[in-house]
Amino acid sequence: MRSITVAKNAGFCFGVQRAADRLTEVLKRASGTGTRVFTLGELIHNPVYLERLKTQGVVSVSPDMAETLAASSTIDSPVILLIRTHGIRKGERRMLEALSQQYHYFSFEDMTCPFVQRIQKIAQTHSDGQTLFVLLGTKEHPEVQSILSYAEGDCVVGATAEEVAAGIKAQKKTYERVVAASQTTHSKEEWKKTQKILQKLYTNCIFFDTICNVTEKRQSEAEELARNSDCMIVIGGQNSANTTQLYRICARFCRHTFRIENPSDLPPIPADARTISITAGASTPVDIIMEVQTKMSITEETLSFEEMLDGSLKSLHTGEVVTGIVTEISDVGIYLDLGAKVTGFIPAEQIADDCTSAGLRAMFKKGDEVKAFVIRVDDTNGMATLSKKRVDQDQNWFKLVEEYEAGTILEGTVAAAVKGGVIITLGDQKAFIPASHTGLPRDAQLDSLVGTTQKVKLIDIDEHRKRALASIRLARNEVRKAEQEAAWANLEVGRHYKGRVKNLTTYGAFVDIGGVDGMVHNSELSWKHIKHPSQVVSVGDEIDVYIKELDFDKKRISLGYKTEEMDTWSIYIKDHNVGDVVDAKITSMLPFGAFAEV
Repeated sequence: MRSITVAKNAGFCFGVQRAADRLTEVLKRASGTGTRVFTLGELIHNPVYLERLKTQGVVSVSPDMAETLAASSTIDSPVILLIRTHGIRKGERRMLEALSQQYHYFSFEDMTCPFVQRIQKIAQTHSDGQTLFVLLGTKEHPEVQSILSYAEGDCVVGATAEEVAAGIKAQKKTYERVVAASQTTHSKEEWKKTQKILQKLYTNCIFFDTICNVTEKRQSEAEELARNSDCMIVIGGQNSANTTQLYRICARFCRHTFRIENPSDLPPIPADARTISITAGASTPVDIIMEVQTKMSITEETLSFEEMLDGSLKSLHTGEVVTGIVTEISDVGIYLDLGAKVTGFIPAEQIADDCTSAGLRAMFKKGDEVKAFVIRVDDTNGMATLSKKRVDQDQNWFKLVEEYEAGTILEGTVAAAVKGGVIITLGDQKAFIPASHTGLPRDAQLDSLVGTTQKVKLIDIDEHRKRALASIRLARNEVRKAEQEAAWANLEVGRHYKGRVKNLTTYGAFVDIGGVDGMVHNSELSWKHIKHPSQVVSVGDEIDVYIKELDFDKKRISLGYKTEEMDTWSIYIKDHNVGDVVDAKITSMLPFGAFAEV
């Protein structure tokens, strides 16, 4: 009897699943509104999935069609354009931004995989005229094309380490530094070869490990299965780069390796193949994988009814993520039908902290779909212990990765002070803030931050270990910069402000007028001659000032304080007339007369 094994990491990866889920949301919003939905290029590389989209009215268009679609958008027929998961060129994105500004009923949504966005950002921030940017990947692939459009200066692209080496030799120029990255779905083995070659050629090469961790797991698992199987089935689009890599890996270790796009392509399985394994590329929907598995199962004519029934039920493995239907809600957890040989059970503590029986019944009802992580499988009792909390944490982690790519300022609570810094809680995730990024003086007590709410910016992400570094200092700088830019945008010469004196110097006073500082010169503080601004104002005083001059380039603001009403001469002549007798103090004697102070 044959055994059929489906790889745990087969099918939609995070980026593709994210795009598919968001497309579903877009279609729900668009339903009944007359909105037309298009994708810029193929959303994912899977012809079966794309055909399904066509039945829902979603077709892919080329970039040169974007302007025509935008111009055709109306209040009764708006247009939404979705950017494919592989990303688009920098110039194409700018075009979409311009079109969305020009046409009110045209909009676009970015479905680019966050891991691809990260490489685009690396290419943009780590390349210039003195830097060679090296990318391991297939030059014609849309992901590679999108990444290269963000790089400044010279670039070398190669699908293999040898191609990269040849491209570098063709460069007749010396570089201050070399930066190297890889296409997200490329071969890990080829990346290691490329690193060795670059390390021999350059001593100053900077490497960014940009192969998606899911891709690594998928490839490692495929190799392990291929080594121990008589036949391998690799499912995925013919133009899918990650499926091509899977096929090459499997073909090296299993002589009966077949590549198919859908169940109808399934070839006859060799008669001597007793162990069969199935894997699939990142763009393959799970139902296609299951259909292939089912089709292979029912072709086993020698199976008894019990064997067929048993074969139709999937086996669970510790560490995989499954989806089940809620069948029962108890006081201590929920039970799921997993379509497997065992029943799923999620204890309350694996759903949420302090989850009560009332809370369970408020959160779930029979028939709900729930995703969960497999903690333990007990075939003897026919039960699998699951965790919803683990899946939620993973989803929150991917959300945190998105926030890092976007450079978003986040807010959280400092949970603890540890050696070298503090830990901050950001939703369900934690991040480490080094002491140098807390914004505190070097000798300050880090405990003073515990329990406080702080804004932070993520400065580094370790995708493999799921660890994040954050900075309070950089977040404050960005917030302050944004506030200053907003304040500068509203400044006007002649306008009066209530300001607070921040600092005194020998030549004047610096005054905060709402996020920006201006300077009141001594000559503008008083109608009298003064030696120091402290003769008129003190630090902390609130005073009324007005803008005399603005220098937007140098970011300098000259403020005025004294007014005609404060002029001692004006005050004196209001209260005195010609002929009045007043007391006077002689201040100096000269040959032609005397000066008196009145």
